[in-house]
Amino acid sequence: MADRSAADIARQMAPPPRLEPDAIGVAQDVVIGMATSAPAVSVGLTLAGIAAATAYSSGLIIILTAIPMFIIANAYRKLNLWNANCGASFEWVGRSISPDLGFFTGWLMIAGNVVGTVSGVIVLGPSVLAIFGSRATAKWPNVGITTAVILVMLVIAVLGIRLTARLQVSLAVVEYATLVGFAIAGLVFVLGHSKGTLPITSGWFRFGGITGHGGVTAGFLLAVFSFTGWDATVYVNEEVKSRRKNPGRAALIAVACLTVIYTISVVGLQGAVSPDKLQANSASVLVYLGQALGGSSWGKVIALALALSVIGTTGTSIVVIARILYGMASHRTLPVFLGNVNRRFSTPAAASIVTGVLLIVIGWIYLLATSVQGAFSDLLNDSGILYISFYVLSALATTVYYRRRVLTSVWNALQLGVLPLAASGFLIWIVVRSVQTAPPAWNWALAITGATGLLLLFSARFIQRSQFFRIPRESDG
Repeated sequence: MADRSAADIARQMAPPPRLEPDAIGVAQDVVIGMATSAPAVSVGLTLAGIAAATAYSSGLIIILTAIPMFIIANAYRKLNLWNANCGASFEWVGRSISPDLGFFTGWLMIAGNVVGTVSGVIVLGPSVLAIFGSRATAKWPNVGITTAVILVMLVIAVLGIRLTARLQVSLAVVEYATLVGFAIAGLVFVLGHSKGTLPITSGWFRFGGITGHGGVTAGFLLAVFSFTGWDATVYVNEEVKSRRKNPGRAALIAVACLTVIYTISVVGLQGAVSPDKLQANSASVLVYLGQALGGSSWGKVIALALALSVIGTTGTSIVVIARILYGMASHRTLPVFLGNVNRRFSTPAAASIVTGVLLIVIGWIYLLATSVQGAFSDLLNDSGILYISFYVLSALATTVYYRRRVLTSVWNALQLGVLPLAASGFLIWIVVRSVQTAPPAWNWALAITGATGLLLLFSARFIQRSQFFRIPRESDG
């Protein structure tokens, strides 16, 4: 009896479980950020659209989009030096500007990552079925494949960040090598003036494109959508070696690597077939291009790369969303059980399971309830705007928190003031122009997402009475 009581007392006095520190290195963190962006899926979803919108000046648009992304990534680096917490922008905005705005930022992070993950999950089934020559639109095979992959990646996410990182590195090697190799092959076809290709002209490298009338707003929005996800490097910051320095470095490296991959892929593939054929096959453009350039075997190789890309981003997204939930729940702004860490695996198991179940439910609804597919599609089209919103808020938090340093030197004025504000202004301009030209349904989906966030904010502040809303504002110095 005495032994049992002593054991109970020891358990009660044991420190609460926490995420595993120093579990992964900066290189693995870079891969997590890139995997969340899902390069192969992003190219597949945006290639036809960005080529049409920019009249084939896509490469120029991607390079220009990389500039504000790099600036925002540097802002994340500076903020992570201050506060390395997996709540990231939720904490940064809340502690520097306003707790209410911080909570809303956290909601945008959750919504953006969930929507972005779903946009990848819905192409998983068709990619896998294409490998085996089956009908890509068959409902139940799609449901089965989607559910199985989410469950497997959920188990891996619960078992630990080390296992997740090792798997992501393996998937990335195959995916990136396939995508870049395929793009280079496409570029060789174009430069060789193969039959049916669109030759490269000076229009590819100037605003207006080959027609002189190509737009930039839609192109920038699609390019931003492609880049989104690099910020995953900071949501696992509590588990990265040198947790204050390395996650920010990983974010910068991830943006740089994505810029290279996207530029090579888009420039190499957009001219591999005629514009009419590119647009006619926009729904499965990479698989079509593989078949057009190398026959059915190439098509299957590309389908495999797409499948690996979806599997990778599904795994990292479960990890990322779970840690955002964990970070917010630690302050009682979300249900408290989401802030629990499994003592054996050192992962937010409850938050991970909730994330996995949510993705399965949304995937099932999308694949089976055709009547609501339109509503989900409207929300998917807004995912870039959701990411832009919390990128902008994070950049503003950088300037607000470090405001006392801004005027101490020219370099500080640039990296802490001028550049974050300029990048924010550019991204806000993209949002405003996009909202002005978007169909009403897209804007309604955006408004409903914002309203849902406000309701959750009301609940956290007045029903759960979270102490997060009483924290004092912080600044550097």
